[in-house]
Amino acid sequence: MGIEPINPVALQLGPFAIRWYGIIIGLGIALALIVAVREGDKRGLPKDTFTDLLIWAIPISIICARLYYVLFEWGFYSQHPEKIIKIWEGGIAIHGALIGAVATAVVFCRKKGISFWKLADIAAPSIILGQAIGRWGNFINQEAHGEAVSRAFLENLHLPQFIIDQMYINGEYYHPTFLYESVWNIIGFLILLALRKSSLRRGELFLSYIIWYSIGRFFVEGLRTDSLMLDSLRMAQVISLALILIAVAIWFYRRYTGMAKQKYKDQSS
Repeated sequence: MGIEPINPVALQLGPFAIRWYGIIIGLGIALALIVAVREGDKRGLPKDTFTDLLIWAIPISIICARLYYVLFEWGFYSQHPEKIIKIWEGGIAIHGALIGAVATAVVFCRKKGISFWKLADIAAPSIILGQAIGRWGNFINQEAHGEAVSRAFLENLHLPQFIIDQMYINGEYYHPTFLYESVWNIIGFLILLALRKSSLRRGELFLSYIIWYSIGRFFVEGLRTDSLMLDSLRMAQVISLALILIAVAIWFYRRYTGMAKQKYKDQSS
């Protein structure tokens, strides 16, 4: 079958290759930044808040994403330590990136005197939008896919021909799990935009993002063939469940303490 995969190299400049993966990730970051800056302007944040944050958050997130991946693939990297820095060969984990980004944002907000929850609420739709776009980098690289399926299965999903062809890898067709997660994240992006107009309290939009993304990631991860494992457990599923429980616990704790404080004020007045 003469199906040619998409060339992952967009442009070759001598010894330097510009890959579609990097271009798509960059596009996701750029669009996410535009959305965040516009909302930040409406909410009274200085225009350079998110650009200043990204100067630190992007490299720290990449390092954390790589370290997270290497940690769970230590059996390989302990034997090939020279490959640890070769991030261009693949091997980063979104949960590692999120940990790095959140930690950076917490420190950044303390330094700038900004409420972390306010900034996180503004950034939440941007984060999930960037993730939705970034998954198409996995599509180009023919990675982050699921188990083998038939061509008829993919055709029954009414997918465009270019997606079906790109899911033909080494003689077999595979679940386009990158697409499932991307669509889930786009829906989440639209939901978060709608929730901005609701009566959610500060921080609850960000917690809604964590819950929505983690639910989708849990189920999509169950279909993938490249999961990072801890014994027989898929780490992304474990982390997703933990994040859901933590986000729900924080939500109810902040609601309860907020109501308790309001009740105390009412009784004191």
